[in-house]
Amino acid sequence: MDVITFIVLSVLLVASAIRVVLNRSPVYSALSLVVMMSVLAVYFLYLDAHMVGALQIIVYAGAVMVLFLFVIMLLNLQVSVREYRQEKLWTMGILCFALFGEMWFFFGHKGGGDSTTQHALPEGFGTVVSLSQKLFTDYLLPFEITSLLLLVAAVGAVVLAKR
Repeated sequence: MDVITFIVLSVLLVASAIRVVLNRSPVYSALSLVVMMSVLAVYFLYLDAHMVGALQIIVYAGAVMVLFLFVIMLLNLQVSVREYRQEKLWTMGILCFALFGEMWFFFGHKGGGDSTTQHALPEGFGTVVSLSQKLFTDYLLPFEITSLLLLVAAVGAVVLAKR
């Protein structure tokens, strides 16, 4: 990955992370988190971990964010949309445009950086087999704890919303 690409991705990642924290509307914070996770997936693509990048989009930017938005909507944490609409649309539009431009650059240049400066990766790096073997042997406990925490958070949100 060249320096300019790294700087552009870093600015996008930090800007969307700041938007997650500073937004007053939880829905817009969740959408900024989707942009942040998508930029992180582009980092994984540049690191030749294509499976991890795809899982980042499918699992985190897809399934987990749907769960977050479901809990937000269930708790009815809406803030007046009218006062934020114009500013948020411009900000999110610029971030999304920059993200798609970066992805076009990545796929248009067939992997980005110069292959002569990259280190050789071990055989089977980033494949489904190696990823699942690491996940279900070395990282089984953190994987199960994360799934349990997500389940507890969803059940807690339903219990709080029923009161």
